[in-house]
Amino acid sequence: MKRYFSPAIAIAVGLLVLAGYFFENSSVALIRQTFVQWAVFLAAGAIIVGVLNLFLVHLYKIIRKDKERVYSLFLLTALLFTLVYGFMNKPSDLVMVNIFNAVILPVEASLMAVMAVTLLYAAIRLLRHRPNSMSVIFLVTAVIVMLGTAPLPFYQLPLFADTIRPFIITVLATSAARGILIGVALGTLLTGLRVLIGAERPYGGK
Repeated sequence: MKRYFSPAIAIAVGLLVLAGYFFENSSVALIRQTFVQWAVFLAAGAIIVGVLNLFLVHLYKIIRKDKERVYSLFLLTALLFTLVYGFMNKPSDLVMVNIFNAVILPVEASLMAVMAVTLLYAAIRLLRHRPNSMSVIFLVTAVIVMLGTAPLPFYQLPLFADTIRPFIITVLATSAARGILIGVALGTLLTGLRVLIGAERPYGGK
């Protein structure tokens, strides 16, 4: 029965959600909104499970007296403090704002800097292994964007920050991003159709 019961539920729910977008002023739209809210709650539950798993992993490191348990202790302390203080106060609280500006924002900026260096390194390796015109274009584009973005110590290069870099970002990069999003949308649509017709069964657990 499970072989037929699970696909029947998935197909029925998928068709109801899809029909809710076409008939907005009907009871089907209310059913679709309910199902979407359930999905949001399930996603929130998955995030909570992930955070608990992270907590338990580092807690076991501390209990086993791992050699890197100091970092685990620091992570758990920061996690519990931020969680408890965030529940007790509003997000606009001064301490929460300072935590974001002094910790989270610099970490994100550092990750972006690492990503920029990794991108340039990948471009150089690509040029070594595949010395063709596309590799050269990729490397030149990465260098131009970095020169137009990074603050230079003494002066800014002409045309890089105000002409070439904005053209690459607003025209070329935006066009490529739209193409990627269209591909993602088509892939999502195809996967959804395969689930609706029962050809794809991600809920089977195998």
